[in-house]
Formats: sequence, structure tokens, C-alpha cells
Amino acid sequence: MSKIEDIRAKNAEELQTLQGELRTELFKARIQNHTNQLDSTAKLRDIKRNIARINTVLRQRELETVTDEAKS
Repeated sequence: MSKIEDIRAKNAEELQTLQGELRTELFKARIQNHTNQLDSTAKLRDIKRNIARINTVLRQRELETVTDEAKS
């Protein structure tokens, strides 16, 4: 799902929506982990990494716009 190319192909609004969905999913997975209902604890790590990837892409885009404005 969240290969970096797929993330970079989305616009900022889609990334914000996806990030919100992943945060909700992470919350639910943490609750399941705490109650011993989560099948694989690796799911927590994967969700966290996907959120971090999205944050990285959003930050890179933010920095690109700032540098473009500074050059103008």
C-alpha cells in the first residue's frame, strides 16, 4: 500500500486524509494490543512507519515551497 512512490503521487489533501485514517488505525491497534487481541505486533510498527513516511513527504513539499519562494 504505502510505498513511497504511492505516497508521493498523492496531493497534500489526500495525504492529510490518509494520515488521519492511519492515526485512527494506530489507536485501534494499540487498544487491541493492550487487550491481547492484536494478531501481529508488527502491524503497529508498519502503521507508525507509514505515518512517518507521510510526514516526511509533507515536510519535503513544505520546504520546497519555502525555498522556491525565497528564490523568487
